[in-house]
Amino acid sequence: MSTSIQKGKEVIRIEAEAVAALADKINGSFSQAVDLIYGSTGRVIITGIGKSGLVARKIVATMNSTGTAAIFLHPSDAVHGDLGMVRKNDVVICISKSGDTEEIRELLPMFRRIGAKIISMVGNLDSHLAKHSDIALDISVKEEACPHDLAPTASTTATLVLGDALAIALLDKRQFSKEDFAMFHPGGNLGKRLLLRVEEIMASGSDVPVVRQEASLAEAIVEMTSKRLGATCVIDGSGKLCGIITDGDLRRLLQRTKDVSNVTTVQAMTKNPKRIRKGLLAVAALEEMEQFSITQLPVIDEENRPVGILHLHDLVKAGIGGESA
Repeated sequence: MSTSIQKGKEVIRIEAEAVAALADKINGSFSQAVDLIYGSTGRVIITGIGKSGLVARKIVATMNSTGTAAIFLHPSDAVHGDLGMVRKNDVVICISKSGDTEEIRELLPMFRRIGAKIISMVGNLDSHLAKHSDIALDISVKEEACPHDLAPTASTTATLVLGDALAIALLDKRQFSKEDFAMFHPGGNLGKRLLLRVEEIMASGSDVPVVRQEASLAEAIVEMTSKRLGATCVIDGSGKLCGIITDGDLRRLLQRTKDVSNVTTVQAMTKNPKRIRKGLLAVAALEEMEQFSITQLPVIDEENRPVGILHLHDLVKAGIGGESA
């Protein structure tokens, strides 16, 4: 085995052990931190310098996407005006491996004067930061993956994981659902699958191909051709959906007979077709189409009147497909 492969495996082992050791540090202090953040009426302000600052930014992003409002505060910017973003009802999380960095030491009394509560994520529980925090969370590691114990490696990984643990514990306490998650991710596949409704992407109004059941087959074909959706809804005398004619129906008709001059719309249509109610999620339409191997789906109102039609291509363009499509 090459030296590089051995070193790579060693780094992963060291960092995995550091993460595994965190489980024993999830104790009463962790629970108190979750309760403090959950009970706060303000935001979570997370600060750290260097690598700790980079980890802090990721924790901020995770919290924001899971229902906990969070902001990153750079320690240097804080003492040059950005401290004004901190309010007394906020909770400040200070991240530091040593717990004795000059920047963090300088900020602590300022946070105290404002009245914000302080949670530290610190690698030394005897440090200045830990002793001046309301709650101290232990992120110490047995060893860094860096052979010189200089570059933060295992410690930053452990900090990142503890931040995830805080965020997910808060998510659970808030009963934050996947629908809530989708509200914060409207541009992603999950957001589209959980938020987009059929009426937002269906053809509607004059774009809906519709013929009455007494219409001739020629009229139905003209309607299908002009609306370019490969199908037309068929309605009865009261305007309710009673059938659909698709390109597939026409091909199957021509397989049965070459003379279609006397074929009626009713004879050519598929009776009682699959349909979906207006107001339902577009992903429900996709599931219906996939289940029955169809590419067009009429959308009806409460009285079974067609108000739109969905084509599979419209769902794909809207990004509804996703991983489970």
